[in-house]
Amino acid sequence: MEIESCVKKSRIRRLGTPEDVAKVVYFLSTEDADYMTGQSVNIIGGMIIH
Repeated sequence: MEIESCVKKSRIRRLGTPEDVAKVVYFLSTEDADYMTGQSVNIIGGMIIH
């Protein structure tokens, strides 16, 4: 898939970065996420909304 096509499908109109993933990983490592269990976290910029 072309990069431009991916950007157009994203609700936030940009590609994800390593920093985007790092922010989620950081959150999951904090006490704010201590009640979360067995979840899948999609870091895809809103390309798929359920």
